[in-house]
Amino acid sequence: MAHDHEARGYDDKKADYLKRLRRIEGQARGLQRMVEEDQYCIDILTQVSAMTKALQSVSLGLLDDHLSHCVVDAARAGGAESEAKIREASDAIARLVRS
Repeated sequence: MAHDHEARGYDDKKADYLKRLRRIEGQARGLQRMVEEDQYCIDILTQVSAMTKALQSVSLGLLDDHLSHCVVDAARAGGAESEAKIREASDAIARLVRS
């Protein structure tokens, strides 16, 4: 998707999101190591669950930022941009619910 380079809703939280994503990246490497080392299935599943929750937390934070910044700004502007941003947000919510 091509989007212009305007300020993003998460700009003020970017460092926090990057820190959290780096932690998740470390969790993924840990999971790989657990499988390589033939760790117990339930222990691996517990870590998968923790990683999934961490990703969901980032997703919900980004969604909240998008709604409170991008969608609100578009709604104020009105017209086709408003409808497009609302549809985009609805589609994102649907993807999160299905995941």
